[in-house]
Amino acid sequence: MAFILTFASLFSPISSTIYYPALSPLASDLHVSNSLINLTITSFSIFQGLAPAFMGAFSDAEGRRPAYLICFTIYIAANIGLALQSNYAALLILRCVQSSGSSGTVALANAVVADIATPHERGTWMGWASCGALLGPTIGPVIGGLLTQYLGWRSIFWFLTIFSGVYLIPIVLFFPESCRAVVGNGAQRPPKWNSCLLEPRLKKRIADNESWLGPPIPPHPLRFPNPIKTLSVLFEKEASLILISSGFLFAGFYAVMAGLPSQLEANYGYNSLEVGLCFLASGAGGSIVALISGKMMDANFRRYARKLGLDATDTRRLRTLSTFPIEAARLEIALPLILLGAANILAFGWVMRFKTHIAGPLILLFFTGFATTGAFTILSTLVVDLFPEKPATATAAGNMTRCWLGAGAIAMVVPMVDRIGTGWTFTFVAALWCVLVPPLWAVVKWGPGMRREKEERL
Repeated sequence: MAFILTFASLFSPISSTIYYPALSPLASDLHVSNSLINLTITSFSIFQGLAPAFMGAFSDAEGRRPAYLICFTIYIAANIGLALQSNYAALLILRCVQSSGSSGTVALANAVVADIATPHERGTWMGWASCGALLGPTIGPVIGGLLTQYLGWRSIFWFLTIFSGVYLIPIVLFFPESCRAVVGNGAQRPPKWNSCLLEPRLKKRIADNESWLGPPIPPHPLRFPNPIKTLSVLFEKEASLILISSGFLFAGFYAVMAGLPSQLEANYGYNSLEVGLCFLASGAGGSIVALISGKMMDANFRRYARKLGLDATDTRRLRTLSTFPIEAARLEIALPLILLGAANILAFGWVMRFKTHIAGPLILLFFTGFATTGAFTILSTLVVDLFPEKPATATAAGNMTRCWLGAGAIAMVVPMVDRIGTGWTFTFVAALWCVLVPPLWAVVKWGPGMRREKEERL
């Protein structure tokens, strides 16, 4: 299950960045300006934030499996349309549809982790689930550059169609339902449209040990998604501080990634393929830390459990322990990573300003990806910890802030670099990241009290 959901979450970010090397050929073939082509990037980011609000709420009510199937069906249809279209209006509309189909998979991956992983091991599994979403922005430009250079821009969408179609097969055949609103602790079996080929074996295992059976899930009519539930997460005191901080964190990272191609072309004369290869530095750092940060989160969780005289594996007690300092257990690791990322972005801006040897920017990109990805993975895990009853909805709220603030950063970074230079632009980003530390420290200090207030209100 972890393998399937990790790579399923790859499709949204790779669909965004695989497109970058094809921007100029698309503008030429469709006879439109570069600014109009760039509008398709902005619209993709807007729907990347909006669509999970619907799909996350749907999956929390009706299950992960039907949500995955709906997402991939929409995504495959959009890719076929994009490969065949020949005018700008179709490109713009189908990119929005493509974004809507792919973006829900990230929220669904975190939701499945919340379903199957208890708090003391959730960090490790969230690290694995994040790998796909973090690998996409890295390998996308490389694949897109190769396909565009040798087979033309249409091959990008045929590649995504084939890739997603093949990947849908194991989901259809083997991916079991995990949503607790549908299967409880896993012992209650779901209706037919939530079932896979493993269903007979799962039923036999449960029949062999009836002590696993929990209370039955009452039948209910089909519940349509309510995006207001996603927006309501943003108005929770503690959640809003975490989500807005993680949004600004990734907006700064998007600013670096969006400004990188033009700077590498201007400073080093690189072509599209060489620019794409430079993205591998940040991706390598991000992939490594996604696994390390998960282990660190779990170790810190166990440390706090020992301090309270608790057994970290006592799932029943820890699920109901409202006084457990989960904020401190998570954010003590995230805050140093945010400061490390700020230092690296500051240095990156000035080495690009003075056009040093390419080794300098690549090393700094590695550690920027390392720090940013590690901090974001931890913040995403904390959001799931705070909303275990609706993890997909909570993750969708985080996705909304991340994508929309990221879209703003992408639109602003090139004009800022042109206006005040690379050094001062990324000095501003580093300062913004330092400003995120006090509100997150406030969450460490007052977060447990905010949680108790919410529980009393509910």
